[in-house]
Amino acid sequence: MVKKVTVNTIRQYKANNEKFSVLTAYDYSTAKYIDEAGIDIVLIGDSLAMVALGYETTHCIGVEEMKIFTHAVAKGVEHAMVVTDMPFLSYHTDIPCAVKNCGLMIKEGANAVKIEGYSDYILSVISRLTETGIPVMGHLGFTPQFINTLGGYKIQGKTQQATEEILRQAKELENAGAFSVVLEMVPQDSAKYITENLTVPTISCGAGKYCDAQVLVSDDVFGKFSDFKPKFARKYGDMKSLIYNCAKEFNDDVKSGKFPSDDEIF
Repeated sequence: MVKKVTVNTIRQYKANNEKFSVLTAYDYSTAKYIDEAGIDIVLIGDSLAMVALGYETTHCIGVEEMKIFTHAVAKGVEHAMVVTDMPFLSYHTDIPCAVKNCGLMIKEGANAVKIEGYSDYILSVISRLTETGIPVMGHLGFTPQFINTLGGYKIQGKTQQATEEILRQAKELENAGAFSVVLEMVPQDSAKYITENLTVPTISCGAGKYCDAQVLVSDDVFGKFSDFKPKFARKYGDMKSLIYNCAKEFNDDVKSGKFPSDDEIF
């Protein structure tokens, strides 16, 4: 029996000063492989809007699409916690709508949801979701869904005052019930300070090495998505070349008559 990563597991990692890993996945087979590799949290990130569906921003994906991807990923995971990124406008209008949309992801197999940003309303949403039995991962620093109000891809928390404000927000997310907080594009020293002053674990997305966990987009890690590469993303493979070379070789074999061979026909 495979031991499932839960909210309690994540809390225990923090208590024991153990690092944990987070990777995105958007399909059954990828989720299965990274789960077997021992990744602790599999995130169905709204980044799939760009890397899987070709949209220019994360704003374009909706609840129905996220349900489909959540179902596919959850079917491939046994060990890891499955977290769904709630898409733009899926939790912003009113609390009943937020609870309903987040509940749909849990029904599709997610174990928790991720919500971006901070406001009194967001705190109310997190509190209500937690009361309903839906664990919530927070997300502060650079929040892609707020890119238009942030004025672009800008590092957050560059001053002591700004860092203290992120810490204040993170503590309020924690008090509202969030079991962890993603810090995106925050200077390493700022993220370290925030991490040391929170009870819940922090997850670094370009926030340096002192957070409790690290998250990356799997297509960046595998070298599959090549339109752009964030500074903080490390490329561990070259799937772009692998896919290109395999497709080209197949194309050549078809056109030269090498495929199919005698062993590949009935």
